[in-house]
Amino acid sequence: MLYELFSYLKNTDLPGKDLGNFLSFRAGAAIILSLLITIFFGKYVIRILRRKQIGEDIRDLGLEGQLQKKGTPTMGGIIIIMAVLIPVLLFSDLSNIYIQLMLITTLWLGFIGGLDDYIKVFRHKKEGLNGRFKVFGQVGLGIIVGTTMWLSGDIVIQEKELATTTYEVIDESGQTRTIEEEVLVQKAEKKTTETSIPFFKNTRLNYKDIVGGNDTIGWLFYILVAIFIITAVSNGANLTDGIDGLLTGVSIPIVMVLGVLAYLSGHIIYSDYLNIMYIPYSAELIVFATAFVGALVGFLWYNSFPAQIFMGDTGSLTIGGIIAVFALCIRKELLLPLLCGVFLVEALSVIIQTTYFKYTKRKYGEGRRVFLMSPIHHHYQKKGLFETKIMMRFFIISLLLSALTLVTLKIQ
Repeated sequence: MLYELFSYLKNTDLPGKDLGNFLSFRAGAAIILSLLITIFFGKYVIRILRRKQIGEDIRDLGLEGQLQKKGTPTMGGIIIIMAVLIPVLLFSDLSNIYIQLMLITTLWLGFIGGLDDYIKVFRHKKEGLNGRFKVFGQVGLGIIVGTTMWLSGDIVIQEKELATTTYEVIDESGQTRTIEEEVLVQKAEKKTTETSIPFFKNTRLNYKDIVGGNDTIGWLFYILVAIFIITAVSNGANLTDGIDGLLTGVSIPIVMVLGVLAYLSGHIIYSDYLNIMYIPYSAELIVFATAFVGALVGFLWYNSFPAQIFMGDTGSLTIGGIIAVFALCIRKELLLPLLCGVFLVEALSVIIQTTYFKYTKRKYGEGRRVFLMSPIHHHYQKKGLFETKIMMRFFIISLLLSALTLVTLKIQ
């Protein structure tokens, strides 16, 4: 909205008329506005949720201080979603296909998560939305994202190459000299199912090569990949949301790194210098990323221990889905196991615990456990670690994994 206004003001003599042209200005404005929205309007949302008695129904799992949280307002993901959408609508280029995909992702998973929380709170069903409907929603989003990546003419990559140009100059003595100079040349844009392979220089994975090289079959396979990634990451984020501030704190470094990668991938000079895939128009995603970071940091104001509000599935599914789709847009999805290592470990701990319990129950007649409790953050709670210590240690691990992800740029 304001982006279009800035475009209109370019033809005037007003001071600051060119500010809208600068991504840095729009990204900075987005993070400030989202932070202010979260902090100043968050308290009103909490007050409304308390008045409506929209609180968390805590089950007794034997964790210290757990029952004291009963009745804490939930569905706080509404605050995050609001704080992301408003700055993005104001400061981003809404004609950009990547921004459109991120807005659809935010609203889509926000609705599914909100429906799950609604059933838990108002229908008093602890299980919430039936698991198959959650999966259907995630699969539906994967189909939308994968199909859009396939059919949109704006979603392309552009090859770059160095070309030698020759020209003649006359020096001070009047002699004519021939000078050769290498210049960076953009080649034609192309639709492709290629993605970046981390740690390896000049190496890419083309999904269509996995299924025989046919373009149509390759894109159908890509849609399946998108479905898997969105489902895996959103569920991993959902499992991580178990103690005060944990998912929020872990997600902040992840989103910051994705924002940096989007900016570098959308800049022809930086992408060439770092030897990464050049993706036209993807730099606009930095506005969405900064708004998202501001919303997460602001939400910590109320979500850090002791939490005044929980994000619920409204927030956790949305956060995971945004991270997954963002990585797909900038073709860095193969970095997610490293970047989202905390999500991965949380999900694996549940899979290992469940599988081992079922196996030992069949073999020995009684189920045995690998962890004291899963997901793994509850294991550490059972061992006596306080919530804030677990949250800070997981945050530090996420920070380390995010730094390692950025290091892969130089390895390439």
